[in-house]
Amino acid sequence: MTQSKIISCGIAALLSFALVATPQNIIVDADPSHAVNSFSPIRALGAGVDRLKTGSTDHLLTDPILKQVLDAGWQPVTYRQNTDLQVQAWHWNPRGTWSNPEKQEGYFTGSADPADPIRHSWAYPLPHRGFARGDGTEYSRLTDGDPTTYWKSNPYLTRDFTGEDDSLHPQWVILDLGAKQDLNAIRIAWAQPYARRYIVQFWTGAGEPFYDGTTKGIWQTFPSGIVTDGQGGAVTLKLVSWKIPVQYIRIWMTESSNTCDTHGDSDKRNCVGYALNELYAGTLTPDGQFTDLVKHLKSRNQTATWPSSVDPWHAATDLDESKGDQVGFDFFFSSGVTRGLPAIVPVAMLYSTPDEAAAEIAYLYQRHYPIARIEMGEEPDGQKMLPEDYGALYLQFATAIHRLVPEAKLGGPSFEGTNEDVEVWPDAQGRVSWLGRFLDYLKAHNRMNDLTFFSFEHYPYEACKNPWSDLYREPQIVSHILEVWKNDGLPADLPFFMTEGNMSWQSGQMYVDIMGGLWLADYVGSMMSGGASATYFFHYLPWGLSPECGGGSFGFFNIDKNYKITGYFSQYFAAQVISKEWVQPVDATHLLFRASSDVRDASGNVLVTAYAVERPDGQWSVMIINKDRDNAHSVKIAFTGPDRSFAGPVDRITFGAAEYQWHPDGVNGHADPDGPPGKSKVTAERGTLYQLPKASIVVLRGSLAP
Repeated sequence: MTQSKIISCGIAALLSFALVATPQNIIVDADPSHAVNSFSPIRALGAGVDRLKTGSTDHLLTDPILKQVLDAGWQPVTYRQNTDLQVQAWHWNPRGTWSNPEKQEGYFTGSADPADPIRHSWAYPLPHRGFARGDGTEYSRLTDGDPTTYWKSNPYLTRDFTGEDDSLHPQWVILDLGAKQDLNAIRIAWAQPYARRYIVQFWTGAGEPFYDGTTKGIWQTFPSGIVTDGQGGAVTLKLVSWKIPVQYIRIWMTESSNTCDTHGDSDKRNCVGYALNELYAGTLTPDGQFTDLVKHLKSRNQTATWPSSVDPWHAATDLDESKGDQVGFDFFFSSGVTRGLPAIVPVAMLYSTPDEAAAEIAYLYQRHYPIARIEMGEEPDGQKMLPEDYGALYLQFATAIHRLVPEAKLGGPSFEGTNEDVEVWPDAQGRVSWLGRFLDYLKAHNRMNDLTFFSFEHYPYEACKNPWSDLYREPQIVSHILEVWKNDGLPADLPFFMTEGNMSWQSGQMYVDIMGGLWLADYVGSMMSGGASATYFFHYLPWGLSPECGGGSFGFFNIDKNYKITGYFSQYFAAQVISKEWVQPVDATHLLFRASSDVRDASGNVLVTAYAVERPDGQWSVMIINKDRDNAHSVKIAFTGPDRSFAGPVDRITFGAAEYQWHPDGVNGHADPDGPPGKSKVTAERGTLYQLPKASIVVLRGSLAP
């Protein structure tokens, strides 16, 4: 080797040593006036309980399972309402009355009388649904091939209930042919009531007209797609004189015949809105021969359809207990899962009635259960509901609830997990923000006081696609979406809650691996730093390992078919570190301060994040997440404003790759070692280096030097 090369290598080695040896820093902005949030862990760090598998409720909400669940440390609970997601009516109380009691059908209202305790509650798939999901009773009536079934829109979105002209709440159905196909005609088999005024349109965007594609195209009306004097019956419309490649077709309805459906004229809800027996789309020859491109099946293989709303009419015979158990409210509150703390409870709103929701809340208040807030419906954006329609239902339900329980605190809309603004088709003013238009609707009706909190869900990553690098993005994802809500016009003084969240809606292997634990700590720190009033982990109760995505699970631990715990997941231990070590598990104020880190990789990704709280016991606690899965790091910690540092004994709690290692094997995967977090002491002074093991959560807790 030449002398120049030796010198060059020596310099490179010295530079490399210098980079490794140079201490890295975490700076806590501890100026008392710079606290970014204040919260009580007993009120702000909670978890959610959703609909449970039929037959499992009595096992999961009792010891020994419940004892282990509570030991994770989360405090308040939010009760998740799943039936709105499945287009089902929810009988929160099995006892109640039907609008047509003789036939046990119509619109059901649960009894507000607190008689026998409610242990279980069930769902009723709606017979007039227009959504194509699943099979069995869940197929769409619009393409099921049965001329006796029909989709019908929600009567509560008509003039009789909104007090507004029906043209302000247009109802619609969308037909998805699966791919672009050449067509020129549509056949509509109207039921009663039918549309007198409607237009037929096609989507011009490259993608789908929902989610990210909502504003990336326009609905173009077919040249012959305008009907101003519809007469109902089976109508075949030649939409254009040539053929157009189309995938999505929309029928936009603005005036109803207000004729009564098959349930008769005894209830005005049967005689408003719109109803369709069947939809057909295809080609029409000059001699009148119609070729249909739609698959008419009673299964998930039918041509997909999406409606604006669904009539909540149903019958006692629609009961389907196999769909799962929405835990009975009395069992929920008496089981111990709420710890006696005020809970967030929901009302079914998208597929229910105002009287039914009001009776539910009256029942809970008469039982004197501690209710923190009431969430109005579940994920209306996921049900493709326009914000003005949600707003119209919100005001009707709020009026009914406040008539019986004036002090009830209402909010919503419980958005689906999203990283960007929820956008919808532009209105007449070109506005596309769902939240912005919902807020404008409340303001226009002088009802902003009925919205006492804003709620949303947080599922930031794609299902089954969670590379380790996703961890680097979480703080930016949280701060961005919170900024989006503010820009939409969310009042600065309105409390906001993340009422359901985890890495993704579909649990994969990365949930149960150490990545799931690191994400949870980083997410909680980020969301609370953003000013959230509370955040709720999903899901509190165990589901077992799923074969999807390599074998993952929501929840804290694995159970066998006999409900025996067979192993713990990383988020169980991460939850304990957050709820028992980082914060004090007491009902007292913690002040949260921002912390910055200069630990980055060659691409500029921040590898170490930190969140600092001043606790009511006088100690400072810093939760540090090292997202570098290959390397440990040494850091100095400084507290500014005034300049201070840890001094004396510091508790060090560590949970990482050394304490937990997941061994994937599908539904037979397991962890070894399987916790618990490690605990030790550090004697600190100014300039102390703190070791952060690779892929770890470290909590440092102690007193600061004067």
